[in-house]
Amino acid sequence: MNLIRSGIVALILLTLAVTILAYPGLPDQIPSHWNSAGEVDGYLPKFWGVLVIPVVMIAFTALFALIPRIDPLRANYQKFQMYYEGFILVFAVFLLLIQLQILLWGLGYPISPNLLLPLIMGALFIYLGFLIEHAEPNWFVGIRTPWTMSSEQVWKKTHTLGGTLFKIAGILTMVGVVFGKYSLWFVLVPILVVSISLVIYSYLAFRKEKS
Repeated sequence: MNLIRSGIVALILLTLAVTILAYPGLPDQIPSHWNSAGEVDGYLPKFWGVLVIPVVMIAFTALFALIPRIDPLRANYQKFQMYYEGFILVFAVFLLLIQLQILLWGLGYPISPNLLLPLIMGALFIYLGFLIEHAEPNWFVGIRTPWTMSSEQVWKKTHTLGGTLFKIAGILTMVGVVFGKYSLWFVLVPILVVSISLVIYSYLAFRKEKS
């Protein structure tokens, strides 16, 4: 098992450990949803509330491990394996931080999601930028449009641009931390603009290649 995979396993075990340690001190109902102002507007029973994130973490880790094995273009994953496994690690850190926020809020230490989410979502988008710019053609990871999947050159051009745009989107998302209740817009708008732009760019690049 390589270092990154060991780190992923360690993060899962750490998430389970802190959840078990915090569990006795939590109230019967814990926060499960916050509004745009960072105020709690939804609760779950303690058992289910602390279980959601660990289950999601384990399920997605298993799914990410399975994807390279079922992709018809599985051989290409070896060319960006470090970045792919690195994303799983970063995603596990992302979920651990969300779980810590839930547990701390339940224990009486309210950390507003308007402070946490822009920072960790921004970091996730930035790492996605590195993953995307190194991704080779496959059916699950990257900017998969009819035009990128039909041309290796269009794939490379789109993913080179996509890597840069996702990093910029991540930085803009982090800036949202200073805008309080408007921080959600700094998460949604940049990623939406980047996604639409890359679809359009892949189409135009394909047309140019075929003209």
